[in-house]
Amino acid sequence: MSENKTELKRSLGLLDATSLVAGSMIGSGIFIVTSAMARDVGSAAWLLMIWVVTGLITVAAALSYGELAGMMPNAGGQFVYIQRAYGRLVSFLYGWTVFSVIQTGVIAAIAVTFANYSAVFFPVLDTVLFQSGSFVFSNKQVLAVFSIFILTYINTKGIENGKWIQLILTATKLLALFALIILGIYVGLQKDILSANFSNMWEASKTVVHPDGSVTVTKLVGTAILGAATATMINSLFSSDAWNNVTFIAGEIKDPKKNIPRSLFLGTLIVTVIYVLANLAYLSLLPLHGTPNSNEVVANGIMFASNDRVGAAAASMIMGNTGVFVMTALIMISTFGCNSGLILSGGRLFYAMANQGLFFRKATELNQHQVPVKALWVQCIWASVLCVSGKFGDLLTYATFASLLFYILTILGVFILRKKEPNALRPYKALGYPIVPALYILVATGICLTLLVYETVNTGIGLAIVALGIPIYYVVFKKE
Repeated sequence: MSENKTELKRSLGLLDATSLVAGSMIGSGIFIVTSAMARDVGSAAWLLMIWVVTGLITVAAALSYGELAGMMPNAGGQFVYIQRAYGRLVSFLYGWTVFSVIQTGVIAAIAVTFANYSAVFFPVLDTVLFQSGSFVFSNKQVLAVFSIFILTYINTKGIENGKWIQLILTATKLLALFALIILGIYVGLQKDILSANFSNMWEASKTVVHPDGSVTVTKLVGTAILGAATATMINSLFSSDAWNNVTFIAGEIKDPKKNIPRSLFLGTLIVTVIYVLANLAYLSLLPLHGTPNSNEVVANGIMFASNDRVGAAAASMIMGNTGVFVMTALIMISTFGCNSGLILSGGRLFYAMANQGLFFRKATELNQHQVPVKALWVQCIWASVLCVSGKFGDLLTYATFASLLFYILTILGVFILRKKEPNALRPYKALGYPIVPALYILVATGICLTLLVYETVNTGIGLAIVALGIPIYYVVFKKE
């Protein structure tokens, strides 16, 4: 039978793995979330500090994951690490959350973002096909679903197809981002916007636009600054997420004990530098503060960039109206490439779960190209359902907190496995152990506690989604 290969093919090198890390991280977030963050903290220094801290804890997490990746160079990555440290139930809860919301929800969100930006060039996509109450189905959702199906189909034809798409699109968006950064800072330095943004740079405030159009600005002092900064960090964390996806495809990486740790470090470091510099470019080109609903890009500022598209607003300051279309094309490339990586890697996680009896058994089957084709199509179908439902945005908000908890658990697993299995082979040991992993756990735990206070409803629902997996595990998947 041509459909039942038993092993994944190791064909990806360090460059491919690093491309997947960077490409999966860079989607649409860096071009959008800075506006919301600016409204939340109202300070150039605090804004950059949040991005720097986000980058540091992301790199710290990647360094810690490197030890686990070296110990367990198998398909499934984080799922495998969690199972070895905590057992089947906790690993299932992770896999359940990833399938139900995290991976599929991100795929859906990015596909819809791709469609939204495509509508700039093809206005027919804005046509509503069906509407009932708050439910709206438009041509944009049709395109979003189609993009998920076409990328899934391409990835079923072999790892080489996904690899080349990832390499080409990641290289394209990295070059474009570097161009935006270099030109943005160069053009910005010819003006006085940057210096104006950094005058009184530590004065923080929260800006709220009310339904009637009125604006309230509240100064932030003391613990209120830390609370606001930590709460809004969820935006930069979401933009920096998905770096762990490379661990899902460990079964297809050459010399994974070395290449996965290296790719995690290189990929997260590259993206961290790009994100900080991109925000510096925004601050060089646009005033931080602005006026909502203005017809002028400069008057809107970073805070009130049209539809929060701060990347497009910054590009327009360099190239005029042409910049908007150039940035739109960049975001289309970025989101399409990001989804290619997410779709490729997610199928491998569900394949690994199925091999442990914690997912649909058919998901263990490989096709003639040694690809877990049924796992990919199950992922495709559920992500498409989320696209059509329009609820993926809410689900992602709820699940981001849960995702952070699983990062903490996984890195805590480094300590647990050092104690449980002191003699296990560790080709790579976490850099800075125990200080670096411990710092990540402390910082991430602090973020979670702050979110529990400031975003109680969202975090509570996120925990409920995870908890829903408990009865599913005992009814469907628990082995007697």
